[in-house]
Amino acid sequence: MKKLRRWFTNLSPQRGILIYYFLALAAATLLLSFPFFYEEETIPFIDTLFVAASAISVTGLSTVTIMETFNVSGYLLLMFLMNLGGIGIMALGTLLWILLGRRIGVRERRQIIADNAQYKMSGAVKLVLDIITLLLAVETAGAVVYIAYFYSETGDLAYSFLHGTFLSVSATTNGGLDLYSNSLTHLQGNILIEIPVMCQIILGAIGYPVLIELKHFFSRNSPGFRFSLFTKVTVSTYGILLFAGGALIFILESFKYFSDKNIFSSVVTSLFLSASTRSGGITTVAVEQLSEVTQLIMSLLMFIGASPSSAGGGIRTTTFAILILFLISFSRGRQHINVFHRRIAKKDIERAFAVFTLAVGLVFTGVLTVLIADGDKFTLTQIIFEVTSAFGTTGTSTGITGELSTLSKTVIMIFMFVGRIGFVSFLLSISGRQRELTYKYSEERLMVG
Repeated sequence: MKKLRRWFTNLSPQRGILIYYFLALAAATLLLSFPFFYEEETIPFIDTLFVAASAISVTGLSTVTIMETFNVSGYLLLMFLMNLGGIGIMALGTLLWILLGRRIGVRERRQIIADNAQYKMSGAVKLVLDIITLLLAVETAGAVVYIAYFYSETGDLAYSFLHGTFLSVSATTNGGLDLYSNSLTHLQGNILIEIPVMCQIILGAIGYPVLIELKHFFSRNSPGFRFSLFTKVTVSTYGILLFAGGALIFILESFKYFSDKNIFSSVVTSLFLSASTRSGGITTVAVEQLSEVTQLIMSLLMFIGASPSSAGGGIRTTTFAILILFLISFSRGRQHINVFHRRIAKKDIERAFAVFTLAVGLVFTGVLTVLIADGDKFTLTQIIFEVTSAFGTTGTSTGITGELSTLSKTVIMIFMFVGRIGFVSFLLSISGRQRELTYKYSEERLMVG
């Protein structure tokens, strides 16, 4: 026991987080195996594991129809699991320790900042409390809106409370699970639902540090407050991707899916789809009805994913921003990347290229594996969409998830898991102990390009 405790104490923060999420997945799978969470009968183990992984990773892909499979107890458990994944295991664990009066040590603080992609250890506990407070506030506000809407439509308070709360939790955590058999396609064009859900998806994916800084900016107790470089780059990149993605979807579908719909509804739906590709998973359009070009554009947006320290996955918006800024600087013959009167650290540039290169290789391997296993049943576009949806923890699907083979389901689960932990944390957790070389070789140029 002492050796095990010593081994666990000496783990790197990234490996510790990896183990915590594995334990959470195992516990979630065990809970979902109990029959009293189901409407009629339990589902096969592979599907139980898949739903547990989807909820913990706040992805939203499911091999079963949630509404037809689970009962009210199951819905409550799924809401808890989505909050666990959205807020973060380390964050909720820290809250529990605080409530029990336990001291948060250096090891725990290192795991908190690793789980939230931070660099500074100071303020780690306050960061956790701010994240929990903000997410619960957003969930509560959304739930009030949805409950009021559903009650006005049905007159059933119990139904409205359950569906409104579940939708709010799913949208805020970017969980993507829903209590319908077709996501929100039956509510397409309903701006009373589309716009609030889109706003919640954005708040859940734009990055918790951004929300915290916005809170300080609007606070009267923070005169002269300035936004950090992270917030400036994140918000700018997120906004560009949101509107550029929405414009592309609108243009590509203007003479196809949107041909018989009014312009305002089509614009809102296009922005909703673009926001959902950040990590939301909730959709008001059956994706299989869109053209293959649009599906590939959405796959690219899902591959980029959400911002660091958020409920989303993918390579993250900051990685994409650094890659684009590097190409611009390189084409102009500049040695450094300058943005918002600041210079990007060389280490972050190297990390961005490492993440992008390895992510492309990982996604390619995943697509190839699923293509080998199920290439006779699905098109290449459908498979690319499914894999990138899992990698970006988005959860949007062309409707093939339930028909995947066991091997393909396993691949998708691995991608969901990696996407939630964070690609950088995952790489650092599986790599060996990092050691800086004490010597340097002579430098020599190599022809490239």
